Amino acid sequence: MPSKPMEFKAGDHVVYPTHGVGTVQGIETMTAAGMALQMIVVTFDENRMTLKVPVNKAASSGLRKLTSSDAMQEALDVLKGKARVKRTMWSRRAQEYEQKINSGDPVQIAEVVRDLHRNAGQPDQSFSERQIYEQAMERLASELAAIDSTDKGTATEKLLTHLKVG
Repeated sequence: MPSKPMEFKAGDHVVYPTHGVGTVQGIETMTAAGMALQMIVVTFDENRMTLKVPVNKAASSGLRKLTSSDAMQEALDVLKGKARVKRTMWSRRAQEYEQKINSGDPVQIAEVVRDLHRNAGQPDQSFSERQIYEQAMERLASELAAIDSTDKGTATEKLLTHLKVG
């Protein structure tokens, strides 16, 4: 038996680090190797994907509820900061950016958006740089949209407004 009560219920918006914001469809029991497993069923509409996470592995897999408004405000404040670009090779920085995005932490994702925004849409920006920027922006916008109960376009505009202030 799990030691703590289930914290996810149908209709909850949740964040899975490597896939972004999804919606809990419910908890179902599956039988595998003769054992009954409680699975949290999460759908990601954007990717048309369904993910089943064992209840007892939810925390260790990184599945979490939406971040608090305070934590999202901290991420928005990061966007106003000055870009910190290390003078290391792009391949190394790209790996670090990917790790930050896949951490699922809005503040770390905001750092990626902030650092790569300066070149967004400029001809000297590489394809991979633009891809990582767009992935980070999409992740942050989808969580902000879920918190603010708006659509992703509105959330993206809010993020861009914070970037311009900085």
